[in-house]
Amino acid sequence: MILIKDFRSILLITLIGLNFSAVSKAALFDRGGGMIYDDVLDVTWLQDANYAKTSGYDADGLMTWNEAKTWADNLSFGGYNDWRLPDVQPVNGGNFNTNFSNDGSTDTAYNITSTRSELANLFYVSLGNDGFRDASGALSGCSSVSPFCLTNSGPFINLQPSIYFFGVDITSIRVWVFNFGSGFQSVNFKNNSFYAWAVRSGDVVAQNSVPSPAPVWLVSIGLLLFRGWWQRFNSFS
Repeated sequence: MILIKDFRSILLITLIGLNFSAVSKAALFDRGGGMIYDDVLDVTWLQDANYAKTSGYDADGLMTWNEAKTWADNLSFGGYNDWRLPDVQPVNGGNFNTNFSNDGSTDTAYNITSTRSELANLFYVSLGNDGFRDASGALSGCSSVSPFCLTNSGPFINLQPSIYFFGVDITSIRVWVFNFGSGFQSVNFKNNSFYAWAVRSGDVVAQNSVPSPAPVWLVSIGLLLFRGWWQRFNSFS
């Protein structure tokens, strides 16, 4: 029988194993009360992706950008009043590039996985959907009928396979949008009517001082168990 007497080695193995378990968990956590935490983007989404309609604020949830921004900026939900439309920033970290690409290397594109685009990252990374075209430009095999490329809605409800507004405009009349039916990010007109989804920065649990999803209690139990085994193993020497 091989006895492990080096408690530091056991401690290291335990922490590595538990840390790997935490990292490998899903990126979306249901916080209850109609809120979903996204630990990749560190934001909290409304679980209802068409809450403007569900709440009776709008008949079908389709609004112009100004209407959608007003709705999100003034929304009070779950005890929070700092909701907003999703953010988008240049994928290259500099200026927006409106040239088209299939591989997500520009801002008008399919397959944008960058965390700089909250809607695109959610669609491709956290939900694991495919775009209408893959990175090479070939058709990906999405359905020709609704919900098209939106095959996985995760824990969300009323997520429309259609266009949603970002909260960032590019000119006085044009604004960034994301199509959940095709996975395509582009620019459209502010006066067109599209859907709005409210999100807020941070984790509602953390701000309420409730432990995060990381298994801290598992670490403590693991250390206690290994300490007991270590003492028992050393008693044989």
